[in-house]
Amino acid sequence: MEGIVLVGGQGTRLRPLTLTTPKPMLPVAGVPFLTHQLLRLREAGVEHVVLATSYRAEVFEAHFGDGTSLGLRLDYVTETEPLGTGGGIRNAAVALDGAPDDPVVVLNGDVLSGHDIARQVAAHRSVDADVTLHLVEVDDARAFGCVPTEPDGRVVAFHEKMPNPVSNQINAGCYVMRRAVIDDIPAGRVVSVERDTFPALLAAGANVHGHVASAYWLDVGTPQAIVQASADIVTGLAASPAVTTTGAVLAAPDAAYDGAHVSGGSALGPGAVVQPGASVSASIIGAGAVIEEGARVIRSAIGARVRVGSRTTIVDGVVADGAEIGAENELIAGVRVWPDVVLPDRAVRFSSDV
Repeated sequence: MEGIVLVGGQGTRLRPLTLTTPKPMLPVAGVPFLTHQLLRLREAGVEHVVLATSYRAEVFEAHFGDGTSLGLRLDYVTETEPLGTGGGIRNAAVALDGAPDDPVVVLNGDVLSGHDIARQVAAHRSVDADVTLHLVEVDDARAFGCVPTEPDGRVVAFHEKMPNPVSNQINAGCYVMRRAVIDDIPAGRVVSVERDTFPALLAAGANVHGHVASAYWLDVGTPQAIVQASADIVTGLAASPAVTTTGAVLAAPDAAYDGAHVSGGSALGPGAVVQPGASVSASIIGAGAVIEEGARVIRSAIGARVRVGSRTTIVDGVVADGAEIGAENELIAGVRVWPDVVLPDRAVRFSSDV
């Protein structure tokens, strides 16, 4: 079985983390986020995956190579200009090997989901569907487009955001598509699979089904969501084949945190140091970062080679690679510190962007 993962976005909502690193390659629970998705595809029986790249495309192949280390065969197809979700899928299809009726699993590269992909594929085959979408139920669908279905799962419509949604089911970003459907998407054009391809299939009488699953699901398009996803995987709330032992902390073998309080599903990268008396909770600490004594880091993403000075507090923040935060600063409420910024001692309280 084959798959496509859409990993071409620039991740503007995640800046400054994505200034040098594509969103799917950001560290989450000790590995690039994309690793979790690729291993879940392998677990579902997918053997060949095409990565639809664009922004900093070279980073993906440099890290994953031909996919052998993950037990997969990987190919890379790069968009030279943005083509939208549908256009990106069609562009990647040139590297697929399957026949027209074969199923292709397509994942958005910014969704963490615990649903059973193999079961979605089985449901797709059982009704001979053209497309089967993973749908999740949310408490309030007003912020999303909604996808109502018949009792047998057949999709009725695709609605844009509305003040009074007719369904609480939303598109969860995982599709099983007949190969022929992908090949019918116009090539070389900007196409939205959500607004163009799927509604057109319904209008043409195609067999479009929804697979509703209530498992863990999270859109990781913001810094807060990336941090949450990492903590949820580390603690076991979200299962991933990449993490076999769950708990309060996931630390690289050479990370050091003796005498510190590290909890809440924090992930410590290679060479990271949390000094005695410091406190880290539900956070990502990048490779080579140092959290000095008495500092507190809560629900935050700390990049590689960052220094957080003694008695500094960072809450719900992002500190990009190479920054130095002096002692006794207080950075809270969504603060974002850009790469290589040097912040003196006692310089900032409550700033939102540094």
